[in-house]
Amino acid sequence: MDKLIEGFRRFRDTNFAQNRGLFESLTHQGQTPKVLLIGCSDSRVDPAIIFDAQPGEMFVLRNVANLIPPYAPDQGHHGTSAAVEFAVRCLEVEHAIVLGHARCGGVRALVEGQTAEQTDFIKGWIAIARTARDRALALTLSAGQPIESARRMCEQETVAISLANLMTFPWVRERVEQSRLMLHGWFYNMEEGKLSRLDPSSNTFQEV
Repeated sequence: MDKLIEGFRRFRDTNFAQNRGLFESLTHQGQTPKVLLIGCSDSRVDPAIIFDAQPGEMFVLRNVANLIPPYAPDQGHHGTSAAVEFAVRCLEVEHAIVLGHARCGGVRALVEGQTAEQTDFIKGWIAIARTARDRALALTLSAGQPIESARRMCEQETVAISLANLMTFPWVRERVEQSRLMLHGWFYNMEEGKLSRLDPSSNTFQEV
């Protein structure tokens, strides 16, 4: 905890002091980000650091394996869906990015069946991507490829699943069809420091 407090003091004395006008503007005028970024909770993958973004530039939603569930407006606790709704309907973002990444622990647990039966939430949550797991295992193992190949394919397939699930939200679909909102699928390879984006025409990731 002492390390975090010291880090805050450095932030206050440097970044905050040097950008006082920006922070005052954000305080009094509120936030107007143009981008909703949906990323993984993995501590190694910080969107603000990866994209060198300033406060107020991105509305960031992070959860296990960067997953978006299908639209389900019931009385359950839908933290992810609520964040999407706030970004799209209240902040009126113009872009929504799903950012997958290499070495995702949630995807590894899904592919290799590592989620213990006694987990309260994880197993049910990552089941959102079970079709990605099934496809990845079928394509890679049948070709004699190692389990690592299945994990990488599944990591990228989760991006496509989340994009498809975003389109089940009526107010997302409406804005996409009206060209008021653009959806993007990106993949960050933290092993090599490379970023790729999903090409909808070929359904493959191309390095940017």
